[in-house]
Amino acid sequence: MFEVIVQSQPGDTQSLEILKEAYSKLGREQDLVNTSKRIAQAYLQQGQLSSAILEYETVLQRLPDDEDVRTALKEIEDRAGNSVEQPAAESLPMTETVMIHRKTRMATSEDVDDGRKMMYRIFVESKLITAGDFDLCWRNEDMMRVPSDPVPPFVQTLQDKGVLPVEKSLRLISDKSRLAYLPLDRYDVDMDLARGFPAEVCRRWCVLPFDRMSKAILVATANPFNQQAAKELAEATNHRLLWYVAAPNEIVSNLRKAFR
Repeated sequence: MFEVIVQSQPGDTQSLEILKEAYSKLGREQDLVNTSKRIAQAYLQQGQLSSAILEYETVLQRLPDDEDVRTALKEIEDRAGNSVEQPAAESLPMTETVMIHRKTRMATSEDVDDGRKMMYRIFVESKLITAGDFDLCWRNEDMMRVPSDPVPPFVQTLQDKGVLPVEKSLRLISDKSRLAYLPLDRYDVDMDLARGFPAEVCRRWCVLPFDRMSKAILVATANPFNQQAAKELAEATNHRLLWYVAAPNEIVSNLRKAFR
């Protein structure tokens, strides 16, 4: 599945990292090295020079005489004088921000960053939907209420009210967040892993931890700009969280199985 994902999204470093680990466990040395090179190239395209250098150096530890890697490192050194400005925290998908915020207090409704601003930009300012439709479909969560069932995400409500098909919304969100889309209906979801996270958090924000890969937990969401969900899940684990965009109906059905 992850080989298919990186074919369509070659810059998805998350999936490439998972592939690299899988190849390592399977003893597929050449695939591991090639994947490390792909990860480094993806980091280069994203302007993350230090990450690219670290990845290339892991290849040199295995293949000290790899001329392609040495040439790539020389090119990076020539570019290293140029600093890369980081995007504003407001627009970062959860993959980035979860490493920034590990421990937080429980937020009140007034200071929750649930991704509303970024979703408004994506859907309203790009003129896909009207501001009225956005306000009609966006749900402001009551942090004092404990949900007994998964709360439908914004994109599901858009479809339910006939505003925008969920498939189009998810494609747009995947592009803007630079996170891969993952079909959960083809994945063997780890229900025991999901149950290890607070049901209240998973239901309120409709997020599903669905697998563990080494020191990372894979999480499905339909709103990758929800910083509050990232903070609350990060409090429940010491593992790194890797986020994927998934269909809301698939997230909801798996949450109902996990938390009956």
